[in-house]
Amino acid sequence: MADVLPLVEARLRTALGEPGARAAVTFLGTDRIEVLRFQEGDIVRYATLGMSAQPMNDPTAVVADPVKGARAELVLSVRAGIADTDKLLRPLAVLAASPQVEGLIVAPGASLDVGEPLWPGAPFTSVLVAEPGGLIEDLELDEPLDPVRFLPLLPMTPNEAAWKRVHGAQALQERWLTNGTDLRDPARRSVPLE
Repeated sequence: MADVLPLVEARLRTALGEPGARAAVTFLGTDRIEVLRFQEGDIVRYATLGMSAQPMNDPTAVVADPVKGARAELVLSVRAGIADTDKLLRPLAVLAASPQVEGLIVAPGASLDVGEPLWPGAPFTSVLVAEPGGLIEDLELDEPLDPVRFLPLLPMTPNEAAWKRVHGAQALQERWLTNGTDLRDPARRSVPLE
């Protein structure tokens, strides 16, 4: 079976161009997670590389299936030059390691929380996992492997995260859309939740 990560990196380069920087983080008992930084105009995109090396398995399963199971990488886009978003590398790697560390299956509609600002001074401590397929197409792998999905992350303020827990991901996304929220603004305020 082919190593998945070179194929994932090739897909990222095809969709986003050459990475301007990369950093690697290894947590005790996990595989190495890299975060690649791409810049196009005033948009900076951070993409994980390493989360898809192993499939995400049901945490209640007695034995983890080494082949079958969802595979994903995370992508977060922000406007450049407004905040020191390069400090996002470690929190993003923590989120990408969560399937290995905590047995999570990361899927659209889920909330992921790092418990601290995503970067210095950020009004966000968590992200909403959005639907894939817009910016980077799924990477089909040979059977029986599931495709790698590139999941966009949308930063949430603590108030938005609390509101999402009550009303759901779709309702929060509709609230953002109705209010014309710029989800790439690293200094944006919480959307009105009244």
